[in-house]
Amino acid sequence: MSTIVGEFHKTNNFNEIVLERRSVKVYDPEVKISREEMTEILAKASRAPSAINMQPWRFLVIDSAEGKEKLAPLASFNQTQTLTSSAVIAVFYDANNIEYIDEIFGKAVEQGYMSQDIMDMQLQQAKPYYANMSASELRDMNLIDSGLVSMQLMLVARAHGYDTNPMAGYDKERIAEAFGLNKDRFQPVMLISIGKAAKEGYPSYRMPVETITTWA
Repeated sequence: MSTIVGEFHKTNNFNEIVLERRSVKVYDPEVKISREEMTEILAKASRAPSAINMQPWRFLVIDSAEGKEKLAPLASFNQTQTLTSSAVIAVFYDANNIEYIDEIFGKAVEQGYMSQDIMDMQLQQAKPYYANMSASELRDMNLIDSGLVSMQLMLVARAHGYDTNPMAGYDKERIAEAFGLNKDRFQPVMLISIGKAAKEGYPSYRMPVETITTWA
């Protein structure tokens, strides 16, 4: 059977991307996403905002048969998504991401996004701020930022014609080490399966704005 490599229905229609996104459980296992296109998807997703642009997210793309076989016993509640999708993207945050602060701000100056004076001022404020944060405060901030990039990733995937499903049902204690990552440094956020739906996702009820919104 021939392998199908995606050029599916790409779209820039914002309403189509947002309103027609579904969480898909069953994918066409013959559909593959090239690493070139996956890199493009991840690059677009990484335009998501983060606290002082620290970009703490890290992606582990599991797209090989061997990788999926390793992941499957760790994702016991999400076997179908794991084994049929084109890839599963494990989203982590880097607990030591402060190590990149000089590079991030330095490149911003180099590329003309900020002045040297602004960089010096912001680094003088940011470094002690991060140094004095508690572990729980740092975790909360990194989880928020990683949630933003995860949602953006799913919308970008939809714009490329692919379907996704965010998953929390996996062994968070073992996944980093299973793939050779430092479990103390790289903290799991979620798994996101990506591919082409073999079975369409179901629409779901959403509470009205009047229920979820307070005006002040």
